[in-house]
Parts: sequence; C-alpha cells; structure tokens
Amino acid sequence: MTDYRAEPSIGARIRAARRQRGYRTTRDLAEALTGTKITESVLENIESGRKADLTLGQFLSIAYALRIAPSYLLARMVEPNAPLDLQNLSEDLASLTTLEFDAWLSGSTAGAHRPGSATERQERHDLDLLRELAATQREISRQEVIQALDQDGTESEAPPASTATRLAVLRLREEELTQLLKSSGIGSDSS
Repeated sequence: MTDYRAEPSIGARIRAARRQRGYRTTRDLAEALTGTKITESVLENIESGRKADLTLGQFLSIAYALRIAPSYLLARMVEPNAPLDLQNLSEDLASLTTLEFDAWLSGSTAGAHRPGSATERQERHDLDLLRELAATQREISRQEVIQALDQDGTESEAPPASTATRLAVLRLREEELTQLLKSSGIGSDSS
C-alpha cells in the first residue's frame, strides 16, 4: 500500500490516506463526512486533481475524518527540505520548505520557520503558553485522580506528599500561565 505522505499532490495524498484509513471508496468517505456538502463526486474530483482549489472547510473536514494532521495532507512531510507542491501560493509562502511550512502552520516557535516581526513572535509565544496551559491542566486532572485513588478507602490518611506537592506546583504554574495569557488579552474576563 502506498504511503500517503509520499504522494506528489494533495489529491493523491487524500486518495492514499483514504485507502490506508479503511475507506475503500470515495462514497465511504463521503458518508463519513456528515454535515458537509462533500459528495462522492467532489472527492473523486479532489483525488484526481480536477478540483485543485478546496475550501478550507472541505479540507479540514476531510483531514479530520481521516484523523490525519493537516500538514500531512498539505505537504510531502517525508521530504522535509523539499519545496511545497501546493498551487496558487504567494511567492513568500511557496519559498518555504515542507518543514518550514509545517512550523509556520502549527505556530511552532521551535520549528524551522522564524517569525518575521515582534508581533508574530509574541503570537507564537502566546500559542506556546496556551499549549503549556492545556498540558498543565491535563496533568492537574491526572494528579487529582491519583490523589483520589490514594485516599480511596483510607479517608483518614492524607495523600502522599509527592502528589500534594506536585498538585501545588502545577496549580501555581497554571495560575502563572493564566496571568501571562491575560496580559496578552487571551482568556481575560472581558472577552
């Protein structure tokens, strides 16, 4: 079976990914795209390259139905230093390598794309903070489950100090991240 990531065009990548994900026909995938106007015919045209301009909604719906990160369908991620193979791009965007494109698309500050202005750098930093906040909140939830399990059946005992300490540190970091984001206008009470 062909690796969808190596296919030479977005349509070919979608076709190969559809097959790898178990959708034998375009009809099968169209049926999974409930709530959209993406029909079997539209998918056939996308896959064959006859429909080169997908709407953002169409593209994201297809990527999500296939459970594939958008970067993998948009660019040949198996060739990180290759130029993009997408049509109708500005010269600046078309000059990015696949790896630079992925870093730009994902908002990564550690990626190959470097922000060109202070505003763009701040926006990327804010995205990193949002991601760290989400990870911190997941870890708080995980530690709370551990704490509850530790206390289950032994109500008189306090949770182990390590769990309590971790939770305290995590909650402090959560508050710090929340305040940093609020200073950038993200998650403030006025929004």
